[in-house]
Amino acid sequence: MFSKVLVANRGEIAVRIIRALDELGVASVAVYSELDRDAPHVKRAGESYNLGDGPAAENYLSVQKILDVAARAGAEAIHPGYGFLAENAPFAQACEDAGIVFIGPPASAIEAMGSKTRARELMQAAGVPIVPGTTEPVATVADALRIATEEVGFPVAVKAAGGGGGKGFRVALSADELQDAFEGSSREGEKFFSDPTVYLERYLHDPRHVEVQVLADRFGNVIHLGERDCSIQRRHQKVIEESPAPEWVVDDQLRERIGQIGVNAAKAVDYVGAGTIEGLFTTGDGVGGDQYFFLEMNTRVQVEHCVTEMTTGIDIVKEGIKAAAGEELAYAQADVELRGHAIECRINAEDASKNFAPAPGKIGAYREPTGPGVRVDSGVEEGGEVSPMYDPMVAKLIVWDADREQATSRMLRALSEFEIEGLKTLIPFHQALLATEQWARGETCKDLLEDKKWLKTLAFPKPAPAADGGEQEAEKVEQTYAVEVSGRRFDVRVVGPPFGGVVIGNAATNGTGAAAARKAPKRGERKSSSGGGPDTLPSPLQGNMWKVLVKQGDEVTEGQLLCIIEAMKMENEITAHKSGTIVELPITEGAPIQAGAPIATIRSAEAG
Repeated sequence: MFSKVLVANRGEIAVRIIRALDELGVASVAVYSELDRDAPHVKRAGESYNLGDGPAAENYLSVQKILDVAARAGAEAIHPGYGFLAENAPFAQACEDAGIVFIGPPASAIEAMGSKTRARELMQAAGVPIVPGTTEPVATVADALRIATEEVGFPVAVKAAGGGGGKGFRVALSADELQDAFEGSSREGEKFFSDPTVYLERYLHDPRHVEVQVLADRFGNVIHLGERDCSIQRRHQKVIEESPAPEWVVDDQLRERIGQIGVNAAKAVDYVGAGTIEGLFTTGDGVGGDQYFFLEMNTRVQVEHCVTEMTTGIDIVKEGIKAAAGEELAYAQADVELRGHAIECRINAEDASKNFAPAPGKIGAYREPTGPGVRVDSGVEEGGEVSPMYDPMVAKLIVWDADREQATSRMLRALSEFEIEGLKTLIPFHQALLATEQWARGETCKDLLEDKKWLKTLAFPKPAPAADGGEQEAEKVEQTYAVEVSGRRFDVRVVGPPFGGVVIGNAATNGTGAAAARKAPKRGERKSSSGGGPDTLPSPLQGNMWKVLVKQGDEVTEGQLLCIIEAMKMENEITAHKSGTIVELPITEGAPIQAGAPIATIRSAEAG
């Protein structure tokens, strides 16, 4: 086993991995950006190192910076978690070249499965069923139109070859929508995966998203841990997962079949560690009745691995670390038994009533639920902040009980106990959806997730008032400060009179210098505005203006797409709230925009 491991991630997954390392008796090393200086994963690790300020590309995605820290800290291995560099084949290869173990599959497996077109080709050759479509990239819109018309058929899904997590996924219901879908998918592929190539698949209407968890070691042993049903999705991204799938969806016979598909897929690329074979299960939609199709392989630990851990009793993160260290799997397939039912709700900082718009902000009071069968994986704490720089996840709430019905009741109880002030989260959404007949019947709930009228009925708690540091703060005589020496983080506990500054290196500031600079708005950043009347459309969220599709003086109709705001790794389409003429358009592509800032002023003809 390793003696020290660097965790190249942040948030709840970094905390999860650090806990696993603690249980294995392995020292942990955390890395962090300037925004995450006081994050829980930084405090939780044995050592923590600063990767610098700026966007993720300059810290969490900087291969050289992470390798340099690993060398300085004496880490023998690096665990990438999920996201960031987790499925980056060049990073896995760079680790190997530097003599550092990458906790995950070999670079060849990541490369093979990282390209969705290559993965489809490999799976087809291995006899694994794939969704009808192309196994080669589609170069142009004209080629896409020909293939969709003559071979695949409409509706068609346009997907980024390097995509995943719902990124780079667009649907064209007809030929008229194909160009926008093609360009949007290519744009997201370039932005999130540095790969603009796309391919086509037949769009399956309301399929179930059923995936299989696999574990593999370096000796050729591969097992599966049953399935997860992840059909509850918004924008093709999961929000609720459960294991096993409802019994009327996946029976023992189907479980054995798709489990073997997962094992075969992993063996086809000499997989090592924890991975997931994602698939689509159809129930008679014109492609041959009930069928299970390979969708993609995620060559990393999944966000929703927790529900499988709850039903199997197997620690997936620890098994992945052991496999990377050269240990043989501790379990054979016959040892795997599913017990009870587990459900996970992703507690994201999103406003479901505004089409799941990201809602970053400061966290006020924070209290996680507890009790029998309740687990919370989080990477935040009271007084922390959910930054628009990263994904909107606050925590994952997982429950277990004897069956699906009882697990649902337990989840509703746990959701009612979860207190998060100062943020709009998906808690009210989860409470509403889990109380519906659609959920009870085990449906995909697609009708609810796309019903904007239903979503707008969801109530959210009011933001908590700003914390008062007054005399109560003055009574404290013990405080902890973050101190950095040569980029390495230390926590120092001081007993004495309270001090309100920020310690950086060996220098303290009181609202000036570096501390103040971090809080100052960037050049060109807008200050929040309420808009200015019914003619003015305010921004529903904070982010960057990715694309502006209209200009001042244009005539627009209600519901017409005006612009796209990028926030928390999502593209958010902003449409006109009324018909009329755009008389003011104070937005610029590439510029930041604050929630509430005016996007456009539209004056109707009746108003003169």
